Parts: sequence; structure tokens; C-alpha cells
Amino acid sequence: MTVLSERRPTGGARQVASEPTVDVAHLEHVLLGRWRDVRREARAFLADPRLHRVEGMSSAEHRATVLEQLRILAVEGDVLRAFPTELGGADDHGAALARFEEVLVADPSLQIKAGVQWGLFASAILHLGTEDHHRRLLPAAMSLEVPGAFAMTEAGHGSDVASLATTATYDPATEEFVIHTPYRQAWKDYLGNAALHGTAAVVFAQLVSGGVGYGVHAFYVPIRNPETGEFLPGVGGEDDGLKGGLNGIDNGRLWFDHVRVPRRDLLNRYGDVAPDGTYSSPIASPGRRFFTMLGTLVQGRVSLDGAVVNAAKLGLITAVTYGNQRRQFTAASPHDEVVLLDYAEHQRRLLPRLAQTYAHVFAHERMLEAFDGVFSGAHDSDEDRQDLETIAAALKPTSTWHALDTLQAAREACGGAGFLTENRLVSLRADLDVYATFEGDNTVLLQLVAKRLLADWSKDFAGIDATGLAKYVAGRAADAAMHRTPLARVVQVLSDGGDVRRSVGHLRDTETQRELLTDRVETMIAEIGTALRPAMKAPKDEAARRFNAQQHVLVEAARAHADLLLWEAFTAGLAQVTDPGTRRVLTWLRDLFGLSVVERNLAWYLIHGRLSAARARTVTSYIDRLLTRLRPHAQDLVDAFGYGPEHVRAVIASGVEEQRQEEARAYQRRARADGTAPRSEKAERPAHGRSRG
Repeated sequence: MTVLSERRPTGGARQVASEPTVDVAHLEHVLLGRWRDVRREARAFLADPRLHRVEGMSSAEHRATVLEQLRILAVEGDVLRAFPTELGGADDHGAALARFEEVLVADPSLQIKAGVQWGLFASAILHLGTEDHHRRLLPAAMSLEVPGAFAMTEAGHGSDVASLATTATYDPATEEFVIHTPYRQAWKDYLGNAALHGTAAVVFAQLVSGGVGYGVHAFYVPIRNPETGEFLPGVGGEDDGLKGGLNGIDNGRLWFDHVRVPRRDLLNRYGDVAPDGTYSSPIASPGRRFFTMLGTLVQGRVSLDGAVVNAAKLGLITAVTYGNQRRQFTAASPHDEVVLLDYAEHQRRLLPRLAQTYAHVFAHERMLEAFDGVFSGAHDSDEDRQDLETIAAALKPTSTWHALDTLQAAREACGGAGFLTENRLVSLRADLDVYATFEGDNTVLLQLVAKRLLADWSKDFAGIDATGLAKYVAGRAADAAMHRTPLARVVQVLSDGGDVRRSVGHLRDTETQRELLTDRVETMIAEIGTALRPAMKAPKDEAARRFNAQQHVLVEAARAHADLLLWEAFTAGLAQVTDPGTRRVLTWLRDLFGLSVVERNLAWYLIHGRLSAARARTVTSYIDRLLTRLRPHAQDLVDAFGYGPEHVRAVIASGVEEQRQEEARAYQRRARADGTAPRSEKAERPAHGRSRG
């Protein structure tokens, strides 16, 4: 198999001497980020065929294989970096996630099953438990002696964790909690390790003591006999069965019929119950206590963001490599067919998605550094944690949707070959489908982002009097009037002077792009905030109605905020690139991302008067020019992701297509040279009007 980093375009879009070149090694160094050594070590380890998914296995075979692979990870995979050094870990939180995110290239099922075991089950014991739990329960969870489930989601309550129906009622007579599932909708569902392999679970339930409900808390609950695999008394469940993807994971359902667990198995870092039933917590506010408990588990969203970006990289490596080798249709030459990536529409399919993937790479690295700062204690204020949760809630939806879109586009760009499982694109997309709804439904997460943006906006009005509010509303009205009248458009037309180059120069300016993206977010939030302000003093039902009416625009505002986060991260990432040619190419790629966002939302910019019609037309024409500039560098840009053929494992990205094409072209050349090639029917036709007689 040809090494990916050695492949270069074979089509007509070759670089000329005056064009910049990409230093692939330097760019790979930048993209791998702060934990580049950890990522490289992980990739070297994950080259081991023992860890790779074998396509075509039955669900039962896949589950058994992934369990054995998980045991390999437990022994050889350096999976404990995030745990304290005194427990055998390394207290290295950022490195732990950087390494974990790479496991996807072996098999997404293995990555998620590892995430269930160490990122959810064991991490819940670590972060929600205390020293007693760490001593008694963590070693077996860390070593995989006790495979565990993370029993939070219920059939009737997925994203709404605060409303879970499972109860844990304290019995002071026996100093036990009674875990109970009151009805079918309260069954715990979609749980990894629940169908077959799990012998214990961290169960989230409503804590009730003395007739008072104290909200959702976590409990360590044994669920199976480790010797026989049978459910313990009072515990029941069933297999979720065949899924749309991730069938190497034994997802299942659990229910509890008055199962008793000792008081000490309440994971009581944030809430405890004394022997007599008295409840206590270091956090007095029930709401703040709940969000603090859930906030300790934000690593799931952070790691999913990094993992799906890696999947998008794999899809683009395959599609760009194949597009640089596969030929179809003759055009300028009567004999040579055209390389797919030389077609403008093929570039439109792939290169904007490549630009967005780069934006996600840089944004994820910034989020991972913020995560490491919070969990290492270096930057662990309430504001730091809230910022991390908001960033994760913005990026995880954007990246998961982007990865699904990119894998589908890559599949289609590779034609029928993309539909073959040997090229992994369809399998990857099927596995990643559920990423859009677990660890938080994407749409719900974006609503959380929008609420945070509204809360920040509302701080500007704290204590404002009626006169100040009136001035603000008048100012917003004047701003809208100014932008939505012909005056603003005339100003742009006069500034450009009818010169397209001047208009393009305006659009490629960094500050112009920043202003366009920032203004959209700020304007949307201000409009929503103004619309919702009367709800602050309205009855609860009226406030809910007003909020519901704004739900769609709230989600759109959050998506606009995520676009801005991505663009800012990409722009900051450019500063790390020291090679001039590479930086120039990457600036084009950043511009392609930023202007693609503007193009996607041109209606908003036109309606709000932020762009004239002439300048709006220039957005698309300049994107087309950027695609032409970037096309010769496409292979370098995907090679810089740093994955080898042992990671990509797509036959059409291995060099075999180039060999086939060269074989076909050589055959046709020989046939033309020795005269054995058939003559064209058109060449044999008589001239117009000429008689054969």
C-alpha cells in the first residue's frame, strides 16, 4: 500500500513555481497540537490489527471482539492517564482525552465502549464519589475487573436528566437506599455494557429521604453475578438489539424492583445522607448542585467533539486521495480523462468541508486546553467551568453534524466505491449517526448555548431604568433602520466603486470577516433578548409561550455563535504556522471557511442590510477563486492530518486506484501507437451532404 504522505495530485491542477507550497510536516506538527506526542503514540499503538474492526461481522461476533479489544486496551492502551497518580493514573486530563479520541480510527465501537468504561462509569466514581469509593470501587473499574454501565438516560427522559423517574428512597432502619423503577418509561435505556457485559452500574436516581426529594444523585449498584452473568435479584433488563451503527457495543435496558444498596454506595461528593436520614450538601442551591454534578462529566462532550473531527479527517483523506486519482470524462484532451478533483463542482463538494474540518481541529485544541485547565485545577473557577460547558455545548453539535455531512459528501464523491464497506465511509457514517443525540441531543445543547448568550446579554440591563431601556430600544431601532435602508447598500457600492477587486479585498480582510460573523451573533441575540424581555415579569405559562415562540431563532443564534468560535479558533491557529507558504495556503482555507459561512447565510445579511447585492454576489465568486487556488494543495492538506494507510484502511485511498488508472492509460497509449485502437464512428462518417456513391 502506498504511504499516504507520499501521494501527490496526478491530475491537471499542478502547482507552478510561483505558487506557495505546503510544508506538510510542519503543518502536521501544528495540527497535532499540545499533545502531539501522545497522539502519535496512540496512533502507533492503534496501527495494531488486533484492534481493528473487521467489516461484515455479525453483531454477536462484533461485541465479543470489542470486549477482547477492550481488555487489550486495559493492559496495553494507557487508558488511565486521567485518574490520580495515587490510583495508578497520571493526573493528565488533556492527554487522556487526546489519546482516547484517536481510538475511533480503530473502531468507533471500541472507542465508545472504552468511553463507557473509563470515561463514564469509572469517571463517575472518581468525580462524584469520595475517598472511600475511590479505595473500594475504583480499582476494579479501572482494571476492567468490573465492566460497568452508566445508567442515566431513561426511556422517558433523555436530555431532561433533572426529571428522571427512578427513585432511591432512604430507609433509616437498615441504612440502605431502595432503588426502584416505578413504570416502564423509567427504565434505563441505551446503556453500553448493560445488555451483556456489565456487572455493576452507576445509577442516577431521585434521592428521597424523610419524604423529601433532593434531586438526582448517583449510586453504585451491582447488577449481575460476575460468574454466571445472571441479573442479581430485583434487577432486570433486556438487549436493545441491532442498531443503526456501533453494533460492537452491547447496549441494553435496565430496571430495578426495590433493589437495596448500602448507604455508603451513594456517591456523596456533592450530597450525603446521615444514618438518621438527614441530608447535607456543600452546595446549598439544588439547581447549582445538579449542574455541578453533571458538569464533572463534561469530558464526554469534549471527547466526542475530537473523535468526530478525526472521523471527518478519515473521510476527507479517502475522498480527496481518490479524487486526485480517479478519472472520468474527456474534456480538453481527446484521450486523457479528467481527474475528478479538477472539476469545479467536485471541489465545491470537498474543499469547503475540508476548511471547516480545519476550523474544528483548531477549535477542539482550544477546548481541550480549557478542559485540561479546569480538571487539573489550574483554571477551575465557576466561570471557567461555565465557559467550558458552553463551548462544549456549542462545538459538539456543530462537529457531529459536520462529520455526518462530510462522510456523506465523501461517500457520494467516491461514487459506487464509496458505498463499499471496504472503504469504511458508510460504516463510519452509520456509527457516527448516534453521536448527534448522545452526550446531549444537539438541538437541546444549542438551546443551552443560546440561554447562556442571553444571560450574558441580560447582564447589561441589570438595574437599568425605564429611560435607559427606552434609549437602548431606540438605538436598536435606529441601527436596524440604518442597515435596512438603501443608504447602507449605497455606501458599500460607493466604497467598492464598481471594482470587483476592491469588493473582494474587503471580504478577504480578517477584520471584515470577524465583523460580519460577530455582528450576526450579537444582532440575533439582541433581537431575541428584546422579544423575550416582557416574559421576565409575565406569568409562567405566558413566559413559556414566548420562549417557545423564539426556540428556532435561539438555536440559529447558537449555531451562529459556534461558527464564530470556529472562525476565531482558525484565525488564532494561523499564528502558529511559521512557514510562509503554508501560512498563505491556510489563510486561503480560513477565508474559504469564513466566507462559506457568510454565503450559507446570505439571506440574513441581505435582509439585515449588512451586505449589498453586488457585494453578496462577490462572496460566491471569490469562493470559486479560492477553490481554484486551493485545489493544487488539497492532497497536502489532508496528508497533514498525519494518518497512515493503517489508520485510514480504505482500499481506494491506498494507491490502488492510481495503479489502475495508469494501467488503463498505458494500454490505451499502446493501442493508439500500434494502430489497434478502434477508430471513432464519427471519423468514419462522410462530410455533410457528401454522397457515398
